[in-house]
Amino acid sequence: MDQTGKVVSAIAGGVLLPVFEFLYGGGTAVISTMVALAFFILLDWMSGSSAARKDKTYASKYGIDGVFRTFFMVLLPAGGHLLDKTIGLPGILFGIFALGLLYHTLKSMTANAIRAGWAEWLPISILEKVIEWVGSEMDSKVNRALKRQAETGAGNDAKS
Repeated sequence: MDQTGKVVSAIAGGVLLPVFEFLYGGGTAVISTMVALAFFILLDWMSGSSAARKDKTYASKYGIDGVFRTFFMVLLPAGGHLLDKTIGLPGILFGIFALGLLYHTLKSMTANAIRAGWAEWLPISILEKVIEWVGSEMDSKVNRALKRQAETGAGNDAKS
């Protein structure tokens, strides 16, 4: 990499990392969650585009709208993190939004893959089990978080 590339990379990293940490929080779990979400969103886009071309429903306007939808969706965990900070919760709302989006994205990706005709090459039964697990894990985390919040009274000060 030439000197200019190194400088651009350093500036980008120096700006993007603090913005990411402000929006989503820091730590390995947060980074891993957001990378996993981005990965499955990419797979959803790929399977959705293929499915739309196959069943002749592909429309560039829908695709452009999809970019804005995805941008909106990816900002939801950021909103959860910001609310966690405001209320004083330890990443609970971030986790709820992130796991909810992961659940939705896995379901969408699986449905798109089936529509695209890829079911015979994919472990659909395993994907369905993962979707079921993510849904049940999300339910248990939400219930556990609400129970903890009720026990500790977290967030009562921020509501008044």
